[in-house]
Amino acid sequence: MRTLLKHRVLLLFAALAAVAVLAGCPTQEPEDQPGIDPTPPTQQPSGEPIKIGGIFDLSGPASALGQPEAETAEMLQEQINAEGGIDGRPIEILIRDTKGDEVEGLTVTRELIEKENVVAIVGPSRSGTTMAIIEMIETSEIPLISCAAARAITDPVKKWVFNTPQSDEDAVARIFEYCNANGIAKVAAITASDGFGIEGLKQMEKLAPASKIEIVAKEEFSDTDKDMTAQLTKIKNSGAAAMVCWGIGPSPSLAAKQANELHLGMPVIMSHGVANRRFIEGAGAGAEGVILPAGKLLVANQLPDDDPRKELLLQYASAFEEKYGKSADTFGGHAWDAIMLVVNAVKTGGAEPAQIRDAIENTTDFHGIGGTFNFSAERHYGLSPDAFVMITIKNGEWTLLEGAADGAAAEDGGPTG
Repeated sequence: MRTLLKHRVLLLFAALAAVAVLAGCPTQEPEDQPGIDPTPPTQQPSGEPIKIGGIFDLSGPASALGQPEAETAEMLQEQINAEGGIDGRPIEILIRDTKGDEVEGLTVTRELIEKENVVAIVGPSRSGTTMAIIEMIETSEIPLISCAAARAITDPVKKWVFNTPQSDEDAVARIFEYCNANGIAKVAAITASDGFGIEGLKQMEKLAPASKIEIVAKEEFSDTDKDMTAQLTKIKNSGAAAMVCWGIGPSPSLAAKQANELHLGMPVIMSHGVANRRFIEGAGAGAEGVILPAGKLLVANQLPDDDPRKELLLQYASAFEEKYGKSADTFGGHAWDAIMLVVNAVKTGGAEPAQIRDAIENTTDFHGIGGTFNFSAERHYGLSPDAFVMITIKNGEWTLLEGAADGAAAEDGGPTG
C-alpha cells in the first residue's frame, strides 16, 4: 500500500514539474497571426515649437497662387512633425491671408512678428505685397523667403529677403530665346497694372535690344477688367508676330480667351504667372496652343529619367494629389522650396532668425521644386534661367516643347491665338 502511495506521489510531482516547464516556455503564434513590428515608432516632437509665418493670398485675384501655397505648407508641417520635427522640436506654420492687399500684408506680417514671435516668414504670393513689407522685414530682422517672382525683390540685395520662384528676368530671357529660335522679331506686350506686370514689362524693355526683339505695342489691364477687346484689337493691328501677356489670376485667362475669339493670328505667349490649372480652365479653348516658360513640375512625368530632380518632383506631386485630390502646381512648389529652405537652415545653423538668415545665404546645391538653389551674400535669388522649360498646352494638358527639357528652344513655329 505504501509502495502504491509513493508511486502516486512521484507521478504527481512529475506532472507538476511538466506544467512548470511548459509555463516557462513562450507560446507559439499561429501562422496566420501577424508578428510584432520590431521598428520603434517615430519619436513625437516635443518642446517649444519652431514658429514659421506663412502669408499667402488665400482670397482675392491671386488666390490661385495662395491656396496651393498654403496647402503645401500644411502638408509639410504634417510630414515634418510626423518624422519627429526638427531636432525633436515640432514646427508650427502660422498661415495668414494677405488677400492680395498691401495694407493687409503689412498687418499680418506685423502680427506674426510682434505677437507670434515667428523666426521666419514665407510668402507673400504677389510681388507688390512682397515689396510693401520689405521695410518692416528689414527693420524687424526676420528672414523673409518670398514666393513672388519680381526681380526687384532681391535686386538690389536686401539683407533679410530671399525668394524662391524663377525670376521675371529669367522668364523674359527664355521667352526671347524662343522668339529668336522661331524667327519672331516683333512682339506686342500686354501687362498687368500690378507689381508683377510692371516688373515684367521692365524686364522685357531691358532685355529686348540685346535679343534683337522690338516691342511694337504696349497695352495694360487690371485685375478688374472684364473685357480686353480694345487692347487686343490694337495688338492685332500692331504688326507684331507674337503677343506676350504678363499677369496672374483670372485676367490672363480672359486675354487668352478673347485672343482666340478675335482670331489674333499670332502665337500667344504667357509668363510663368499662369502655371496652374485655373488658367487652363478659365481660358477654355483659348488655352490651346499657349506657350510659356515654367518650372519642370508641370511636366515632371515627361522629363528624361536622368533628370536629377525628376524623382523629387514626382514625389511632391504624388503626395499633394493624394492629400488634396488635385494636381500640384508651380505655386505650391514655391512654398515647398521656401519652407524647406528654412527647415534646412534650422537644421544646419540653428533656430534663431539671424542663424536662419545666415544659413540660407550660405546654401548651395539645394535641390528644390523650382530648381537647384545657390545663394550668396551677393545673390539672394538662387536660381538660373535653366530652371525654366518651355511648355505649351495641348488638349488641355501641359506639354513639354520639343528640345525644351535641356533648355533648347523649340523647333516649331508655335501655335497661334
